[in-house]
Amino acid sequence: MRIAIGNDHRGSELKFNIVRFLESEGHTALNFGCDSTESVDYPDFAALVSKSVTDRQAEMGILICATGIGMSITANKRRDIRAALCCTPLMATRARQHNNANILCLGADSLDTATALEIVHNFTTTDFEGGRHQRRLDKIAKMECSSLDNK
Repeated sequence: MRIAIGNDHRGSELKFNIVRFLESEGHTALNFGCDSTESVDYPDFAALVSKSVTDRQAEMGILICATGIGMSITANKRRDIRAALCCTPLMATRARQHNNANILCLGADSLDTATALEIVHNFTTTDFEGGRHQRRLDKIAKMECSSLDNK
């Protein structure tokens, strides 16, 4: 699977570990992040990863910043993106099963590497359950369309 990954300066170290992990699992990591600890603006990287997912360059994405909050807010501005900030492996599983999340957001300051890799594993190996969950996603999609019409 092709997975777009982006980060700001606070997520560089965790990104390198996640890329190695993804590659060991047979995935292709598309690096849209910064590779240093020099301060950058996280919205730039969230936009690149989100675009790669909506343009189908990647099947899913991963975004990393200090808390993951800014990345998730930015990514969710793009239509058809369902970015989920996950702090536990169970949250990652449920984000995929129930919400068909297509971008995982992580907070580098609050996760150790082992937990982050477990979260990534659950996110990349869990499928969407559909059913009643699809009905809810359809409602969200309608809300997105109506908010665009009201501008």
